Amino acid sequence: MRGPFGVGYGICTFTPGEQNENRRFLDKYYKKLKAQINKQKESEDPYVCLARNAIEAYISHGLVIDVPDGLPDDCTAKRSGIFVSLKKNGQLRGCIGTISPTTSCIAEEIIQNAISASTRDPRFTPVLQEELDKLVYSVDVLGEPEDISSDSQLDVKKYGVIVTSGNKRGLLLPNLDGVDTVEEQISIARHKAGISKGQKIKLQRFEVVRHY
Repeated sequence: MRGPFGVGYGICTFTPGEQNENRRFLDKYYKKLKAQINKQKESEDPYVCLARNAIEAYISHGLVIDVPDGLPDDCTAKRSGIFVSLKKNGQLRGCIGTISPTTSCIAEEIIQNAISASTRDPRFTPVLQEELDKLVYSVDVLGEPEDISSDSQLDVKKYGVIVTSGNKRGLLLPNLDGVDTVEEQISIARHKAGISKGQKIKLQRFEVVRHY
């Protein structure tokens, strides 16, 4: 209020009433989220289970697990580039991969890249033990890259892209949230590789098998 003595300000005090258990909305949200993650764990395929087990052993105990028995034949008999992605509360929490295989089999590649995704992605701090039960995983097994002559041969839902200029190379996986056009796909891959817009590039495409 305004008076001849100057400007005054009103003061009020809020006193909490009785606790209402029905209004614990954040607790309800986390309980629902945990139930969803537990349900997803039950349906995870062997590729994703392997990534989860590798990360949990490394974060909790500093151990690099051996390739376990009982995996699909492809996991132990074939080699491929692998990307492991982690999400927390629907947001990316880490993603590391290899374009070409660097180990003796897919299973070893998953273990290696899962640990890297959780501890060495430069965009994020390393995963903490208390985050482990909040993480959702996916594993992408990359097909052989194929040279293409123009971006008209790309499809953001079906193909990932590799952009190369000299010794710089950037990759973007297919079918990612928020990437809706080929132009966006190429631009992001360029940026990841540090390739400026005016530099000449070589394009390759590849398909993936995504495991959840």
